[in-house]
Formats: sequence, structure tokens, C-alpha cells
Amino acid sequence: MPTTTLYPRYAEAPLTEALTDSPVVLIHGPRQCGKTTLARVVGDRMGYAYINFDDEVARGAAEADPAGFVADLPTRAILDEVQRVPTLFTALKTSVDRSRVPGRFIMTGSANVLLVPKLADSLAGRIQIQRLYPLAQCELARRAPGFLDALFEGGFKTRQTERLGVQLAERIVAGGYPAALARQAGRRRTAWYRDYLDALVQRDVRDLARISSLDALPRLLALAAAQTARLLNVADLSAPFQLSRPTIRDYVTLLERVFLLETLPPWHSNRLSRLVKTPKLHVGDTGLACALVGMDPAGLAADRPLLGQLLETFVFQELRRQASWYEDPLAFFHFRDKDGSEVDIVMEHGARALAGVEVKAAATVTAADFRGLRKLREAAGRRFAGGVVLYDGETSASFGDGLHAVSLRALWETP
Repeated sequence: MPTTTLYPRYAEAPLTEALTDSPVVLIHGPRQCGKTTLARVVGDRMGYAYINFDDEVARGAAEADPAGFVADLPTRAILDEVQRVPTLFTALKTSVDRSRVPGRFIMTGSANVLLVPKLADSLAGRIQIQRLYPLAQCELARRAPGFLDALFEGGFKTRQTERLGVQLAERIVAGGYPAALARQAGRRRTAWYRDYLDALVQRDVRDLARISSLDALPRLLALAAAQTARLLNVADLSAPFQLSRPTIRDYVTLLERVFLLETLPPWHSNRLSRLVKTPKLHVGDTGLACALVGMDPAGLAADRPLLGQLLETFVFQELRRQASWYEDPLAFFHFRDKDGSEVDIVMEHGARALAGVEVKAAATVTAADFRGLRKLREAAGRRFAGGVVLYDGETSASFGDGLHAVSLRALWETP
């Protein structure tokens, strides 16, 4: 486990492993999530030089002569915020093809370069991606995560725990950005999130796209935050703006590219024909979402509908974060049919197994809360590994046939 950072980053182990056989490893994720810290913790231990393309001189030199810049790089180098110099990728490809030595470059990026075809194609087969998110709850708790193993292996035990109560709203409002968490909760933390968004829009978004209505993006993101965990409805998102629906859809895609929004696709099955095929919309971090909608813990706890939405996003993002360092890749979906049965989060473990998680802000669970999970189990057949209703209650217990009610604490404590 890493010991040189304030919190353990469980992505460190797969990153170090990737450097043993991949010429280029890209750490990508939102700004201020800890990419540079992680890269330097690993790079300093292994003798990497450090170049930051937020520095105007370094960026200018790379743009003026990409081939010469790459040729002059040390044997091992960290290239920080590499999305700011897209012309560098072709030169990096040429250099790697001449010498496919494992671990030559650690790159970090605050924009999803995989969504830029020319950049993705230039390093195809030469690069391994390590997604980094803001801090997970298990990292904040400094506990080794075990929830995903328990979910896919049926390892939930009957046990009693304390309810989170008001702590739940506090965790949702806090979010996971290290710099925000270093500030005092309340106005100072909210100010950080607002300044963060302003800087991101003015720098990274402006670099990615020449759009005429930059001022619309924070307002669009605030509207998306209020609709997090709902089916994506571009008409609703475009209603307050004098912009077309295709333009708003392009803006949503742009916000996805800088990891501020995420669309969760629907799960499909040949066994069921009446499935809703619309993706769900999730904000990338609940701390940012709460700052955008002006919610503090007390206000969130009192607003039960919004609490339910943000709790679902909170759980989704925690599972995403844990899956980013899980040994096997997991694909994420949501499940909903036209009769109203739904499962908030569906995870596929390759072609072998599938599991579902339903999220409830309530302190009790009944058999009726497993309706969607039963439908999912029926559709998945033998692939169904288990289903969980996560709730803020005291008792974790089996409801039979691979279904469990589980305390939300199990996400970052012993399942």
C-alpha cells in the first residue's frame, strides 16, 4: 500500500504494474483529482523526469518542434497535462515505435484523449490507460475495499452496524477532491468548487473547443447536477437556454470529455423486449454537484428527492472508483423496463457474471424493494452473481436467492 501520500491511492498498484510492460501509461481523470501527485510518487521512486505542459515555456517548445522536443526527453519522463499539446502525440508514437521500452512515459491528462480520434489512434496498441477519480470513500477511510468481491462472490454476512444518519449527507456534500477536502467544510469548500469550475471552463474547455457560449457551461452543469441520476433528457437541459438541442448535446459531450459528467448506458437483454434504452446522467463528483445547486448537509438531508438522486450518484461514483483498480474490468449500466422495474447500477464482469445494486436513502428495506433486481436476475439467468439493495440501515441480511439488503457502510467498511 502506498505510504507517501496523504491518502492511499489504490490505483498505484495497477499503474506500477502497467509500467513493467507498456511503453506509455496515461493517467487520466478530472483536474485536481490527484493525477500529478500519483505520477510523481511513482515516478520519483523510479527515476522519472517531470515536464508540466501547464508551463507556457514547456508547452511552447513542444508545439514549436514536437519531434525535437520528444527526441530531447530523458529516457523516462512524466508528461503532465499532455492534452494541452495534441501535436505531440504523433512524435511520441514515432519515438515509441523506434524504441518500445516498457515504462518510457507516464502521461497525465485532464481531458479524455480517447474521445479524440486522431489522438487515440496515434497511440493505439502502445498505451495503457489508468483512470483516476477523486478520492474514494475507502481511500478516505484508509481501508482496503472488499465490496466488489463480496458482490460477485456472494460474500455478504448478516451483521449489525450503526446508521450513517447525518454523516451520509456530509459525505455526499464533501465529495472526493483532495484540495476541497483540505478546506474547512462549508463556505470555504464551496468556494473551492466554484473556483475550480471557473478555471476548468476557462482553460481546458476553451482548449478543447472554440464555443461561443462558455458562460452557458456552468449553468448547464448546475442544471445537470439537479438532474443527476435521472434519464438523460436533452430537451429539459436545453429549455433554459437560447441554444438548440444538438448544441446542448454537444456541450454535454464536452463536459464528459473533461470528466464532469458521465452518461450511464442502459443494459440490454434478448430475453426482455420492453427495456428503456435511454442513458442516465451522472455528475462526476457529488461535492461539485452540491456546490453547484447550493446544498449543505442540513439542506440535503431535508430535501429527500434530491438526497435520493445524489446518493445514487454517490454510490455509482464510489463503485466506479473501486472498479478502476479492480483486477478485472467491469462494465457499468442501468436497468429499467417500461413497466417501471429498475436497477440503479448494473455491473458486468466480462461475459461471466453480472450483478446489480439498487440504492435507497431510507432506513428500512422490504421485499418490494427487490422488484427490479428480481427482473434483472430473471433476464441474466445463470450469469446473475448477486443483487444488493444498499440503504442507510443497521442490518445487513439475505433476502434469499442471491439478494441482500446491505448497509451503505459496506461500500468502504467490511461487507
